[in-house]
Amino acid sequence: MVDVSHVSGKTFYRTLIISRAPVIASHSSARALCNSPRNMDDNMLRAIGQYGGVVMVNFYSSFLSDEYRLASKAQEPAVRQAVAEAKAKLKEEGQPIPNELEEQIQKTYTAKIPRPPFSVLIDHIGHIAKIAGIGHVGIGSDFDGIPSSPEGMDSAADLPKITEALMARGYSAEDMHKILGGNFLRVFAKVQEISKQLQSENRPPIVEKQPFDKN
Repeated sequence: MVDVSHVSGKTFYRTLIISRAPVIASHSSARALCNSPRNMDDNMLRAIGQYGGVVMVNFYSSFLSDEYRLASKAQEPAVRQAVAEAKAKLKEEGQPIPNELEEQIQKTYTAKIPRPPFSVLIDHIGHIAKIAGIGHVGIGSDFDGIPSSPEGMDSAADLPKITEALMARGYSAEDMHKILGGNFLRVFAKVQEISKQLQSENRPPIVEKQPFDKN
């Protein structure tokens, strides 16, 4: 599956044009609600919907709340200094530097910033459903890679709260089936279908010179 969560705007649109299968944004939220470059703007959301893909909402506080994002950005110089000092101290003591050192230090700083309310997560899901379409929004979480999530969303055990909150806003059981995995599985099935089609075509192996020039 082709994932566009980490690509630039130019690459995003070129990917949609080139790919014969629908693409996913596996962990991106809505830029209209939080102006992070990692999020999808409304034109991107519409394009994902038009090309049959799915945008899966990231739970990172800095991708959900501009207030949190700006507060976290203001901490960056202090975090870098703390990491440098910790590494220098360990090196001086002849100790190995743990891979998780920077993440641990960052968490001590982000813990000082008030977490955004749970409702902002639901707002992002709702916005993407409105712009891209209910058939093109999903859950991305990113629990294994984020230092902060909204209040009340601490682990996968809290996922049922999303269902409760969305249904309180009027979403149906059918809508929830789509959001909680149905949309992703639809794209997955389409990708498998396109993959089989491509494999059946008489295409030169990627190790050989292709019958066209790359721009």
